[in-house]
Amino acid sequence: MIVKHGVRTRPYHALAPAASEIPSLPSTTNKNYRQHHSLLPQCKSLKSLRQIHAHLIVSGFQQDHSTLTHLINSYSLFKKCGSALSVFCSAQNPSVILWNSMIRAYTRAKQYSEARKMYNSMVEQGVEPDKYTFNFFLKACTSALDFEDGVLVHREVARKRLDSDVFIGTSLIDMYCKMGDLESAREVFNRLPKRDVVACNALIAGLSQSEDPCEALGFFRKMQTWGLRPNLVSLVNLVPAVSRLADIDTFFCSAQNPSVILWNSMIRAYTRAKQYSEARKMYNSMVEQGVEPDKYTFNFFLKACTSALDFEDGVLVHREVARKRLDSDVFIGTSLIDMYCKMGDLESAREGYASNGCFVEVLELFDWIKGENTTMNKVSIISALLAATKMRDLEKGKVIHFCASQQELNADVSVATSIMTMYAKCGEIEKAKQIFEGLGKRDLVSWAALLSACVQSGYPEAALSLFRDEQNEILKPGGITLISVLLACAELSYLKLGMSMHCYALKANIASDISFGTALVSMYAKCGIFTSALTLFNRMPCKDIVTWNALINAYTQIGDACHAIDMFRELWLSGITPDAGTLVGIISACSILSDLDQGTCIHGQIIKNGCEHDVAVKNALISMYCKCNVVSWNAMMSGYVQAGYAREAISAFHQMKLENVRPNLVTFVCILPAVAYLAAPREGMAFHSCIIQMGFLSNTVVGNSLIDMYAKCGQLNYSEKCFNEMEHKDKVSWNAMLAAYAVHGQGVDAVALFSLMQESSVQVDSVSFISVLSACRHAGLVQEGRSIFQVMHEKHCLEPELEHYACMVDLLGRAGLCDEALNLINTMPMEPDAGVWGALLGACRVHSNVELGEIALSHLVKLEPRNAANYIVLSDIHAHSARWGDSGKTRSMMSDSGLKRTPGCSWIAKMRNRIKAVSDAIGFRNFVLVSARAKITVWKQPD
Repeated sequence: MIVKHGVRTRPYHALAPAASEIPSLPSTTNKNYRQHHSLLPQCKSLKSLRQIHAHLIVSGFQQDHSTLTHLINSYSLFKKCGSALSVFCSAQNPSVILWNSMIRAYTRAKQYSEARKMYNSMVEQGVEPDKYTFNFFLKACTSALDFEDGVLVHREVARKRLDSDVFIGTSLIDMYCKMGDLESAREVFNRLPKRDVVACNALIAGLSQSEDPCEALGFFRKMQTWGLRPNLVSLVNLVPAVSRLADIDTFFCSAQNPSVILWNSMIRAYTRAKQYSEARKMYNSMVEQGVEPDKYTFNFFLKACTSALDFEDGVLVHREVARKRLDSDVFIGTSLIDMYCKMGDLESAREGYASNGCFVEVLELFDWIKGENTTMNKVSIISALLAATKMRDLEKGKVIHFCASQQELNADVSVATSIMTMYAKCGEIEKAKQIFEGLGKRDLVSWAALLSACVQSGYPEAALSLFRDEQNEILKPGGITLISVLLACAELSYLKLGMSMHCYALKANIASDISFGTALVSMYAKCGIFTSALTLFNRMPCKDIVTWNALINAYTQIGDACHAIDMFRELWLSGITPDAGTLVGIISACSILSDLDQGTCIHGQIIKNGCEHDVAVKNALISMYCKCNVVSWNAMMSGYVQAGYAREAISAFHQMKLENVRPNLVTFVCILPAVAYLAAPREGMAFHSCIIQMGFLSNTVVGNSLIDMYAKCGQLNYSEKCFNEMEHKDKVSWNAMLAAYAVHGQGVDAVALFSLMQESSVQVDSVSFISVLSACRHAGLVQEGRSIFQVMHEKHCLEPELEHYACMVDLLGRAGLCDEALNLINTMPMEPDAGVWGALLGACRVHSNVELGEIALSHLVKLEPRNAANYIVLSDIHAHSARWGDSGKTRSMMSDSGLKRTPGCSWIAKMRNRIKAVSDAIGFRNFVLVSARAKITVWKQPD
């Protein structure tokens, strides 16, 4: 363990295994630095995050504060505060931004005491808290209900005169409201020089819970006179007040087309206020107005029905829940259990969940009944044992066994058989045998149950041993017993014993049903006697899916994939729907034949049948794709593109074709970004032609990739054509076209498309706003950009992120509104990153604003100390303002920091040649003609 900055952490060598799992990358270029940064927000798993972290260490970027901030934020999203702390402790002299990130990480993970310790350590070490520090720590105090520390922070905020900041003010209002100190909350609100909707919402939430709900409603109306438009959060916060005042008309008049969230909030508020009849009226009104209830609606209304003992409505809701197939939801399930228990109808509760496979709920019901000291009958015990058996929960099974013994139900044959089956299927074969031998009266049912449990649990030897031990007594094997013995013989390839059982069944005139016939087919097939298996199969008058699976899986196991696929086709023609067992067998057959086309078709059928979540099916699909060559090629091409080796990705595509591996849809989705990276329209058109020939053009994902590729190749008209000709557009299609207009600076077209997108009822997201704002900034559409940025939160309830703020700062800056851009930065609810300050610096360069440029650089030096471009931009600003001395000082600062200018490079394609323009570190430009045979420096000229 290491102690640093007053906290304990583990050393970094724990990341060495992660670093070894991915290939090494060059570590000295600014390009790789940016690649690592761009990958961090895209991490979907903790493993990939640790791998990128390991690369950053190997590449030498681990001391960069911007990198450390990104890493801490990424780890906090996975609630891995220990890893975030390790990153923090690796910093030398951590800045306030790093301290803030750690406080926020602990708050996100609900580790409020650790957040407090981090704040105290920060103050003790003389690091000056800023407004973000106070904002994050106030949220921690509020969530932890630590009002004593919260008041102390308020005093410190007031001492630093930061209580006029709207974000800190909102946090203080929220804290005081949750303390019940509304007077202090009002005082903080009244002192705010500029109030926004978020601050109003915080106060509405507190007033709604107060003793005077009229004040909340009055404040709600008053905020509208200030020109502040209420949003969805405003209305939801107002619900408790409205429910007590019964002023529904005012509430719903304020909401245009009230969403299901508002209806749910009203139903919940009435239920909490014990106004159950009003909750029922609200539910009925919601349905009458055509608003579709969701799982939360049913959950809240079921609680109202239960509390009101209105079981008639509760049963009706249960039927509606079952019709919508929501009865497997754990929250609805719990509400239904509670309702039926209070009705005294325990059988309905148990049967409803057992039939739907809700075994967790069955066991919860058992615990509830046991806790109430209610006497259980044998049906309850058997149901609970079934649930424990299905979940393979041996410990819970033992508790149920003990409960059955206490109530003297274990002597019952049916209960004892269930206990015995539970032990056998949980792997306790000896315990199961002990219970069987202790039965006062053994019958065929209990014997067959034990044999079946042994076979199903993977103990065929134990099943045959038990069969031999017991068959010589009074017990004579019947059809069910023989099925278990035949299945055990199939697993162990005991052909001789299996044939003996077949003969015995014929002599004893044991009726041969589908299950018995299937067991015989499986036994002969798995023992390799396919002639007998097929003869029996063809003679069977009726066959079910298990019978077909027996033959298909047997063929697959011996490697005869062709016969397996033939059997599958016959099954399909017979009209029987394949199940998970069939699909596993046929996927394995496709793997043996390396037939990816057939496998892909099967995969589609799996999705259609809803079997994609079955573990065995998933494993079979993974195995198949790994064995098929095209997947490996696709992975290789995708890896090349992500690493920036686009030319190598295209070469891999051509090599794949030379090896006669047929490209699939995923191949083109992987390769088109490489074309876009190279801005090579000729190659793009060639791939487009292949896509049309192979029939992939109708696929939406491919269409989206084509839009993006043509846009980045400078062919906007082709992007528009692809977009207009798409049969099925999704949200990504619209966003791709918006991004295309943004890249080409077509702001008016982007705004028009954005409006059309909303009119077409396509759900806009944060990516849509980034694209349209980017288009506005390129086209200089300041007013349009302001309007779009404003409706993002007010109309669509989307919180602007760093990228949105960066676009707005750039938009305002390009228009010469640098002071307004700086004001926007100062009101951001999060810490501005390098993209935001870089946008302001770029604007200062255009308008030669030295003062703001120096402010921007002072922040950028902390965030990107290794980025030489920032120094160069400020140096240019000084030079344009004829401040040659300051320009030289800035260049000297860059040199003293050991930074070098990275040469720029551009390619110009002309016929079969490519001209490469390179700007070197001392300001010279090389023009290189690259032909198919040689690279020749044509001429050289200074700038």
